[in-house]
Amino acid sequence: MNFYTNTILDNHPCFNKKASANYGRVHLPVAPNCNIQCNFCNRMYDCANENRPGVTGRVQSPDEAVEFVERLFKFRQDISVIGIAGPGDPMCDADKTLSTFEKCRSRFANTMLCLSTNGLALPEHVDDIVRLGVSHVTVTVNAVTPDIGSKVYAWVRYKNRSYYAKEGARILQECQDEGIRKLKEAGMIVKINTVAIPGVNMEHIPWIAKKAKDWQVDIMNCMAMIPVHDTPFANIQTPSREEIHHVRKSIGSTIR
Repeated sequence: MNFYTNTILDNHPCFNKKASANYGRVHLPVAPNCNIQCNFCNRMYDCANENRPGVTGRVQSPDEAVEFVERLFKFRQDISVIGIAGPGDPMCDADKTLSTFEKCRSRFANTMLCLSTNGLALPEHVDDIVRLGVSHVTVTVNAVTPDIGSKVYAWVRYKNRSYYAKEGARILQECQDEGIRKLKEAGMIVKINTVAIPGVNMEHIPWIAKKAKDWQVDIMNCMAMIPVHDTPFANIQTPSREEIHHVRKSIGSTIR
């Protein structure tokens, strides 16, 4: 990791825990659609009973998103990052996502741009991401084998066709592999997010960490699954703090 990478990590609250004390971020909800179905997600938002982190009240157009940031910057000078993470997958709505980034890069030249994606449509858009000056990309990787992936994902929608079970998981993993390698070849800062799901992928996470090391990603973060009503994983209990600590400790010698 070079000096430039370390400097940017220092200012990004999603990539550096200490940065959250001094810097803020804003996530723009411009991408409503998704190209995979995770078994822990119901895709709902704008619900009075919904209080999970990262759930939006409504979707914005690219122009609305930029106007929102302009208003925000009038009273928040600590925002260092503009991110797009959903509420669907940003690369499933690539036109909206890239348009928003382009407008933000033009208006807020000194603010970092950040993308979070499942990686399925990532390979075909890496060049645009680089061109627009996106500096940080997070890819959610919950499995690196079709066997485990088929338990996490109900289906994958790829090039206008739906794939199920191991075939869908395999396609997703191949796209993630290609996309992440392209990002690192382009010099991007890449984080892997992994949702820890008891009885599904908890024992598999060290294998994900080994793959992340092979990809030469900059950081990996394991987070606890939050059970969501009316999903296949609704009755799976969220991992305890101790379980998450154990998982993070188990991969600490493999990757940051």
